[in-house]
Amino acid sequence: MINIVSAINPIALKLGPFEIRWYALCIVSGVILAVWLAMREAPSKKIKPDDILDFILIAFPIAIIGARLYYVLFDLGYYSKNPSEIIAVWHGGIAIYGGLIAGAITLMVFSYYKMIAPLDFLDIAVPGVLVAQSMGRWGNFFNQEAYGKIVQSLNFLPHFIQKQMFIDNHYRTPTFLYESIWNLIGFTIVMVFRHRLKHLKSGDIFAFYLMWYGVGRFVIEGMRTDSLMFGNIRVSQLLSVVLVIVGVILCSHNHLKHKYFLKNQ
Repeated sequence: MINIVSAINPIALKLGPFEIRWYALCIVSGVILAVWLAMREAPSKKIKPDDILDFILIAFPIAIIGARLYYVLFDLGYYSKNPSEIIAVWHGGIAIYGGLIAGAITLMVFSYYKMIAPLDFLDIAVPGVLVAQSMGRWGNFFNQEAYGKIVQSLNFLPHFIQKQMFIDNHYRTPTFLYESIWNLIGFTIVMVFRHRLKHLKSGDIFAFYLMWYGVGRFVIEGMRTDSLMFGNIRVSQLLSVVLVIVGVILCSHNHLKHKYFLKNQ
């Protein structure tokens, strides 16, 4: 048992009535790094780096709104009684799937008007999305949310994580950390292999992301105690299954189509 001290203050900086929270800093830092990575990779797909910047300026606020609306819709009982909390994203409560859905719709529209192949755009976005998700999960850490069931101890983790995961007089499973590490591993795999595997087709990296994130999120979501529910079904697990299926179909289609094309040459 460690000596318990007060948890980390979720407010990083306070200037008069204005507060800057660690949650926001984690998300914004992740987005900045994601944009930088995508802008570096864009020329390899014959996409202008400025198009990446234009897209994120449009997509980021839309994704935040989508992530918040998704969360609110699955907790309408609370938010219908506390409407002023609907816009209080600084208190936490945004769902990554809502952001991904809103971002994907924005990307399809943006790609159409910019005449960019959506799969190429998605391929270059994947590394940044993974690292941004990895960093964003640390916002949950500072807010003491997105955790799992009660455990006896967390002695295998650094002291500062143990301290922050001591919630309501119990240690909690640090599911935020598991997902952060899973996404970081996925990011590393993509960065190592995306230019070394000659047989990769347009959309393969995106398909890998769908399968990798879907599998990891399905398993980790099952450990959480704050899942958004639809009846007895964890919504995020259901969407994770959909992501994996779509990823498998996309990858299979890419390579079966390629084999068919070669066979008929």
